[in-house]
Amino acid sequence: MEKTKTVFVEMFGDSPTIKVLDFFLTFGHFDYSKSQVASETQISRITIEPIWNKLIEEKVLIKTRTVGRAEMYKLNEENPKAKELLDLNFKLSSAEADEQIEGMKIPVIARR
Repeated sequence: MEKTKTVFVEMFGDSPTIKVLDFFLTFGHFDYSKSQVASETQISRITIEPIWNKLIEEKVLIKTRTVGRAEMYKLNEENPKAKELLDLNFKLSSAEADEQIEGMKIPVIARR
């Protein structure tokens, strides 16, 4: 089954950074290891390393716990940048939904 791109990825492209951000915007309520995110976004561990470090440095991602040797991280919903990204993602998704509804051109049936 082919994966469909999210509105966020469609709008900003499918660069590794956008894919990682999109993953956390979509699944931000849970925590993940770097390996899990790399696997789910189909980004190599070497490529994800600088992206991951930047998001931690900017406090967009926060460490939640350690499971064995894996450090788990989630989207820091208190971070102003993360809040803006969440808001933008919501607005883009809403606009896309509105366009799809508009494109359906559902006839209005008058009640008697």
